[in-house]
Amino acid sequence: MRAVWKGAVTFGLVNVPVKLYSATEDHDVSLHQVHDKDGGRIRYQRVCEIDGEVVPYQHIDKAYDDGERTVIITDQDLKALPAERSREIEVVEFVPTEQVDPIRFDKSYYLEPDSASNKAYVLLREALESTERTAIVRMALRQKTRLAALRVFGDVLMVQTLLWNDEVREAKFPSLDEKARISDKELELSKQLIESLSGDFDPEQFVDEYQQELRTLIKAKLEQGDAIDTAATFGEQPEKEEGGEVIDLMEALRQSIAAKRGGSDEKPAKASKSTAKSGSGAAAKPAAKSTAKSPAKKTASDGAAKPAARRKTTKKAG
Repeated sequence: MRAVWKGAVTFGLVNVPVKLYSATEDHDVSLHQVHDKDGGRIRYQRVCEIDGEVVPYQHIDKAYDDGERTVIITDQDLKALPAERSREIEVVEFVPTEQVDPIRFDKSYYLEPDSASNKAYVLLREALESTERTAIVRMALRQKTRLAALRVFGDVLMVQTLLWNDEVREAKFPSLDEKARISDKELELSKQLIESLSGDFDPEQFVDEYQQELRTLIKAKLEQGDAIDTAATFGEQPEKEEGGEVIDLMEALRQSIAAKRGGSDEKPAKASKSTAKSGSGAAAKPAAKSTAKSPAKKTASDGAAKPAARRKTTKKAG
């Protein structure tokens, strides 16, 4: 796997250097469109609806349409918006794991220790597991502020990006307002049926039969010579490895707790570097942050510069 992000998990003065890896991948066979007569590849052109011209990519802007008016958003407008490039996975709070409903999970990532020692990583993992807590974190991924859940998955730490609250639809169905009469016998039979189909979940026993059959079909066509010669080249550059700084983990933990008990007026002393023997894998932050970052960075309205220019465009009917 190739790391898609490097940074550190931070809580208090504790700093845990990590690498981020995508935990899932799409297994669907990639297909494209061709001309049935000669197998020629079908390509799409970007055509302007007003003048009918093919528009080069460098002359294409984005736009928002509210049904009556269209606002053009240029690259300069987007660059004026605040971009997130922080390399921190900032812990906002630790919550009971059962309070984070799975409907909010978006994409999953594995965290790997990126330090000379994995002690701080393992300590955080065991602390979360023993307290049955999940860390709600804020992080910047692909220049966007994201809310995520940091939890234990087997022997590794996992970050799962969360949908924002307004992205989860309310489950409101009038048909459920009608009271249904369920007899004791019907409920008992339903329980018996559930019991007869009960078992332990084993994901390996479930396969995507459609994709398997599609691969079998492709293999058969290749073996029969029913194919057209194509050339493709794929390459991937190896990523340079970087290690984290080794700092005294115990000192960082003590100062974080002391700062929490003493209030924001007291500034804890700077944590001293340990010898290679300590090998904690944690780094101390110079001072506790006095203000929390606002999760409202998701919207462009707060703290964003006004677009350079807004132009109304007419839409062609039909």
